Amino acid sequence: MPRKNVAAGVLIRDDSGRILFISPTYKPFLDIPGGLTEDEESPLAACYREVREELGVDLQIGRLLLIDWMPTHGVWRDSVQFIFDGGVLGVEQIEAIRPAANEVSRLEFLHVDAAKQHLRPSMARRVSLAHRALLDGSTYYAEFGRTP
Repeated sequence: MPRKNVAAGVLIRDDSGRILFISPTYKPFLDIPGGLTEDEESPLAACYREVREELGVDLQIGRLLLIDWMPTHGVWRDSVQFIFDGGVLGVEQIEAIRPAANEVSRLEFLHVDAAKQHLRPSMARRVSLAHRALLDGSTYYAEFGRTP
């Protein structure tokens, strides 16, 4: 039977509405916290695990904002990407973040438009749609970051 990769990420914001982006040690672009699911792991469970691994904190993860199908790219098979609402963090919660040195070289909070130039184009589209879903209370389905 055909198989797809599944990944989950989260939009975490500060009290000014900026989104938390990470600089992965293994990618040249910014990303949001999250990653691939493991065998027998749900996208939401993967999101909790990845946030704990990458940021060193346990967060309350909210509603689903976006499901995005991604085509095959290089060695990566096609995939389904989920983005959840990570809520708004206060100063104390932000100060408690301890990035995993082997995975995250730095963190920064950016507005969506400022982040776009530092994201892969498909990720910029995905984050923009997830942010729109956050603001309008919707959940979107997309293909390669575009609504059909």
